[in-house]
Amino acid sequence: MLIDFNELSEITIPNMNGGEGKVIAKMDVNDCGRFIKTVIPPKSSIGHHLQETNDDINFIVSGEGIAICDDFEEILKAGTCHVCPKGSTHSIINTGDEDLVFYTVVPQLK
Repeated sequence: MLIDFNELSEITIPNMNGGEGKVIAKMDVNDCGRFIKTVIPPKSSIGHHLQETNDDINFIVSGEGIAICDDFEEILKAGTCHVCPKGSTHSIINTGDEDLVFYTVVPQLK
């Protein structure tokens, strides 16, 4: 299976999960799960929310930020991977001066 994010429609989500600013995303949903390219501009965030369906795996491509998972703060930068386990709460905040870009995989429950 190949997912070409260059061919997916982009959506802009203002105040995602109660966060600040906007989030820009391209998403593919299939039998294996959800695959998302996310861009969080400077001074924007994904608000604090419960990870209900399955683990949320976020691989950071560029930019800087923090993830707060179950009240524990993790520094995000290119090459890091933040995993929020199912049942946990988390948020992602862009703390830098450039876009925070990452790919997310939420595997389908089998």
